[in-house]
Amino acid sequence: MTNALYYGDNLQVLRENITSESVDLVYLDPPFNSQASYNILFRSPAGKSAEAQIEAFEDTWHWGEESEQSYHEVLNSVNTNAAEMLRAMRGFLGENDMMAYLAMMAVRLLELHRVLKPTGSLYLHCDPTASHYLKILLDAVFGATNFRNEIVWKRSNPKSLGSINFASCNDTILRYSKSAKATFHQPYEEHDPNYAESAYKYKDDQGIYRLLPLLNPNDNRPNLTYEFLGVTRVWRWTRERMQDTYESGLVVQLKSGAVPQYKKYLHESKGRTVSNCWTDIPQAAGNESLGYPTQKPLALLERIINASSNPGDVVLDPFCGCGTAAHAAQKLGRQWIGIDVTCLAIGLIERRLKDAFVGIAFDVHGTPKTLQDAVDLAERDKYQFQWWAASAVGGRPYAGKKKGADGGIDGILFFRSGAKTTESAIISVKGGNNVGVGAVRDLHSVIEREKAAIGVLITAALPTRTMQKEAAAVGLYDCGLEEKFPRLQIITLAELFQGKRPRIPLVDTAATFRTAAREDLSNRRQGKLDI
Repeated sequence: MTNALYYGDNLQVLRENITSESVDLVYLDPPFNSQASYNILFRSPAGKSAEAQIEAFEDTWHWGEESEQSYHEVLNSVNTNAAEMLRAMRGFLGENDMMAYLAMMAVRLLELHRVLKPTGSLYLHCDPTASHYLKILLDAVFGATNFRNEIVWKRSNPKSLGSINFASCNDTILRYSKSAKATFHQPYEEHDPNYAESAYKYKDDQGIYRLLPLLNPNDNRPNLTYEFLGVTRVWRWTRERMQDTYESGLVVQLKSGAVPQYKKYLHESKGRTVSNCWTDIPQAAGNESLGYPTQKPLALLERIINASSNPGDVVLDPFCGCGTAAHAAQKLGRQWIGIDVTCLAIGLIERRLKDAFVGIAFDVHGTPKTLQDAVDLAERDKYQFQWWAASAVGGRPYAGKKKGADGGIDGILFFRSGAKTTESAIISVKGGNNVGVGAVRDLHSVIEREKAAIGVLITAALPTRTMQKEAAAVGLYDCGLEEKFPRLQIITLAELFQGKRPRIPLVDTAATFRTAAREDLSNRRQGKLDI
């Protein structure tokens, strides 16, 4: 199914929902803690305290039961090259975080290879922390002969930080194809104005032009060796073509005895060929930035999608984050599939696409659609449940979705109480069945501590009469409007699915989540390509 978002483990989603050879282009930017100490990633776990010892970014991978299972799945796969390569890597690295990352990437890369069409390509976005290992792994999965490019993307200017290393300012994008029949359209960019001015220095009634040599670089071509305009050379073209082009006015001889040259008009030039060194696309900023920490710029994904797919093709991003690949695919007339393991990401992408594309239709799978779905999610993963519930009422997870102590705050929702005044509503989520008046009192304390205007308690269990009485006693919020709003509101999951939402003044969506800019598709085009 295309134009769809899936919440869940991408390995399971790929196996259960994506058929073989159904995808034209895969872009993936798998999470990895590139900011952590390189040495920490190679520390072997030592007992139960290992994870506590490693102060890790949330997405850092650790060796354990899941990575062991992934490792053995690769070893038992039909791809013996991938199996042998992963076995060799484990022998070298041991059981550490890097090996856990590679094992879980390997089993997913096998699935991505399966779903790609023979004309398909894969772009893996990474950084120097693991790019060398990933390239070897991709050689094993796709075949070394199907390696196409190592693209260097200069994402920012180097920072002037004191260090024993050169400042880092680039990422690596590894491009592989399923076969030699891969779709590829050479992209071009605009000529540098200084280059155009210096190179295209001639002008006639047809426009500005430059002169290009007509000599053949291969001097051993007897069939192309002849005299033309009094000059004998090994020419690039046959005598007939040379004569026809000369008669059309495109071959000129600046003076008698000089080697003839060919006119190339600026307006006929496709532009400067884009190489594997991309320095012209800055990282997402300004109105494009949605505040997602690893957000990639639209221009980057547009270049990739234009180069390796055609309109109507299917683009898959199995680690879709804030949805830049889906956004770019929709903008360029492609079908798309996005997968992410967090409800936060899926909710963010839903909002982003609806903001950017008026009337867009797509499917969302895996996030709660019924009361029972929500209860099941609460039992499986309380953090995902909290993030989903906060998003469901228009809020955002507190402190950027990090797990751990939250000070009684699971989410926050901003609203306007006046023309220029933005206030906050604290969201507390309780997914268990044993919720009492203590939850109301705790939220009241948080409201006072944080100097928030309103508190919202979302609960799976029905509130007791005592809870309702305690909430009412907190009083009303008066912002000068005709309506006054309860300072502490209780919403059950059942009411949430019936459409009930917090009673607050105008929600300030710009403060809660940055809004994606509206896309104008009236001039949708493939891009400047050699096709």
